[in-house]
Amino acid sequence: MAEAAPRHGVELRFLSFPERPFPLAAIDARRLLADARGLSSDAVVLDSIAAAFAWPWFARGAPDLPVVAMLHQPPGGIDHGRLRTLLQARLDRLAYRHVERLLVASDSLADALRADGVPAERLRVVPPGRDVAEPEERGSLDLRRGRAIAVLCVGNWVPRKGIHKLLDAFARLPDHAAVLHLVGDDSADRSYAARIRGRLSEPDLSDRVVVHGPVSRVLVAALYRGADVFVLPSVREPYGTVWGEAMAAGLPVVGWRAGNLPYLADDGQEALLAEPGDVTGLAAALERLAGDEALRRRLGEAARLRASERPTWDESARLFFDAIREAAAKRTTDGKGH
Repeated sequence: MAEAAPRHGVELRFLSFPERPFPLAAIDARRLLADARGLSSDAVVLDSIAAAFAWPWFARGAPDLPVVAMLHQPPGGIDHGRLRTLLQARLDRLAYRHVERLLVASDSLADALRADGVPAERLRVVPPGRDVAEPEERGSLDLRRGRAIAVLCVGNWVPRKGIHKLLDAFARLPDHAAVLHLVGDDSADRSYAARIRGRLSEPDLSDRVVVHGPVSRVLVAALYRGADVFVLPSVREPYGTVWGEAMAAGLPVVGWRAGNLPYLADDGQEALLAEPGDVTGLAAALERLAGDEALRRRLGEAARLRASERPTWDESARLFFDAIREAAAKRTTDGKGH
């Protein structure tokens, strides 16, 4: 969005809450709001990661600047312990009651917020772009390494991404069927990463998994083009940008029937979906695709077609900035602003 801002006539400036133990960053909320006023801002975009720290803005009513919330996670976040999640959810909801509009990353997140009592008219879905960077890059990598197919997974090594269960499923495939490529931050959760590395060292996965770690957007794009199947068995994904990118690259998608994936792809149409935690079903889906090129082609083409109906990053930026302009204009029309 920051890169696209000048093309849409917008100047986007960033103000950050300092790193403090949760929830002490709220100490700086009023200072940051004053800084935003000092920059002669027309509106403030409050990221959902920081929403819980902004409650002092609203303690005495709505601030004089229009505030728009940008949500890519539900109230309470998605990677915290139970107590923090409960407290953060209360603080998040307090902030969201006072903002002009909530821009949400997915239909699944919008449905969850409506079920939580948020009026539909306050919500606007602004999904991430389907296009990976560097579209001018050509060619592809040979990822199969002598196996029937190359399977790609893009996701940081945190428990909700399901990497460990993916490895258990992958180990059930015949050795000749596939090679698995893992892309993502392998140090995001050290204890979970230790479990992953321990599983990778076992004989049933020997020489069958390639760990790339975090890579550039250019290389991610090349890996999408070189792979035959994409898999990410995440149990909780507010959107799942990588699913959309993989589908746009023409890859059939495999995962759980969970999070936002069922909103992006239908089982048997663009994807093969298993019930959450069903390792046997996940393995069966991968083995089925490894042995059926016609099925891979059919699902992949359907995935590409469905992804083409979703916005590019530039189109998402237009939706994003238009929604902010509308919120600022509404505040002025209602007589609440300058």
